[in-house]
Amino acid sequence: IWGKNDPFFLPPGAEAFKRDNPKAEVRFLDTGHFAIETHGPEIAQAMRSFLDRHLGARK
Repeated sequence: IWGKNDPFFLPPGAEAFKRDNPKAEVRFLDTGHFAIETHGPEIAQAMRSFLDRHLGARK
């Protein structure tokens, strides 16, 4: 999960993960460098969803 408006970690850096690992999932949010502070619940849900898909659903 990447802040598409982050002035330090630019979107092309996120896209590089997909070049290195074609199965990588990269998601951009309309936020900046402190995405966890502005979009914490959304990021947490995306992480849970990712883990459920790759490790199995939680009980």
